[in-house]
Amino acid sequence: MTQRRTVRSRLERLAREIAKFGAVGAIGFVVNFIVFNLCVHGFGLAVVRSGVIATAVAIGTNYLGNRYWTYRDCDTTRRSRELTLFLLFSGVGLVIENGTLGLSHYGLGLTSPLADNIAKNVVGLGLGTVFRFWSYRTWVFRALPAREAVETAESFLADAPPQRASR
Repeated sequence: MTQRRTVRSRLERLAREIAKFGAVGAIGFVVNFIVFNLCVHGFGLAVVRSGVIATAVAIGTNYLGNRYWTYRDCDTTRRSRELTLFLLFSGVGLVIENGTLGLSHYGLGLTSPLADNIAKNVVGLGLGTVFRFWSYRTWVFRALPAREAVETAESFLADAPPQRASR
């Protein structure tokens, strides 16, 4: 019975993590989409250059959302390591996302605005998102070891103001 409960609680935690990651990603997607189309159609920049700029802006947005919401309970003692790994894996995701755009636009000759947006913001972003989710949860935002998590919770509770008993 307890093993079933453990599996269920792990699946529920994973579902919450995926939902939060998805919500942060949705905001990042909107930022990415707007910046990409503004660069291409507003400033006349090349599509891949626009894609890289848009993805870089979205990476900054996503770091803030993931660090301070999705993975706020994870280890925060090594922020420089975390940020370095986040940027490294985000860079790989950027290559996946914009490599797909470059292949579609320059390799396959699909150059319409719709084709560029589908290649970058649907196919490329989808592949990049799967990679980012795996790498962030595996390498970047690592959970506190169980003993440290208990000590952190205990110190938090010890520092909290006393609660008045309710009647």
